[in-house]
Amino acid sequence: MLELGFQGMLPVVESVIDRQQKGELHVSEALDLLLEHEWRYRQERATTTRKLRSRIRKGASLEEYDLTLKRGITKADLRNLSQLEWCDQGKPVIFIGPTGVGKTYLARALGLLACERGKTSLFLAVTDFLENQAIARSTNSYLKFRASLVRPDVLILDDLGMRKFSSQEAEDLRDVIEHRSYGKSTVITTQLPTDHWGEVIGDEIILDALVDRLEPPGLTIKLDGPSYRPELNKEVEKKKAGK
Repeated sequence: MLELGFQGMLPVVESVIDRQQKGELHVSEALDLLLEHEWRYRQERATTTRKLRSRIRKGASLEEYDLTLKRGITKADLRNLSQLEWCDQGKPVIFIGPTGVGKTYLARALGLLACERGKTSLFLAVTDFLENQAIARSTNSYLKFRASLVRPDVLILDDLGMRKFSSQEAEDLRDVIEHRSYGKSTVITTQLPTDHWGEVIGDEIILDALVDRLEPPGLTIKLDGPSYRPELNKEVEKKKAGK
């Protein structure tokens, strides 16, 4: 079986053959059962590979998002996001809010969910985007860099607004978003409302072109409320004390 590449059915093949020989299964039923195990194995392996390649840290899911603290997002909102219509339609999603309200967590959850649904994702902090952009420009490999960001079904750009963009950096960000606007979804997290992006993107023409590709076709979700990080710190301290 291994030589033929049927790793998924290997753990159950003996039991299935035994059941077939005992008359519990018809030959066609036994074959269907083996193929089902193989299909499930390959689907799980493909999902695992997509998650690894996405660079998204594990442990984020929409079901686990804490709604006990009011942050401007509801269970219905999470349910709508989980349907991935925004992804199927290539719409951007922008999470806006202060530190600690779960912007990055939600973005990670969406990216992992997309991987589970057969789509590809890529997580990239905006600071890493800028570092890679600088390297790509200095080595004449910008087109390859852009292609790597345009390829995934979902691109997550985390924490836009941490520093100001140069004109070239802003233009390259606009260029990537422009190429992704044809059927690919971009998820952005930021503390800055879009009408304040001019504080980090000084070129008004580039800024207008960028925002035009993100709003209004995209979904803008504004989060507020207390930071969850003090609660996380308490949990960490409890775990340490319990050791």
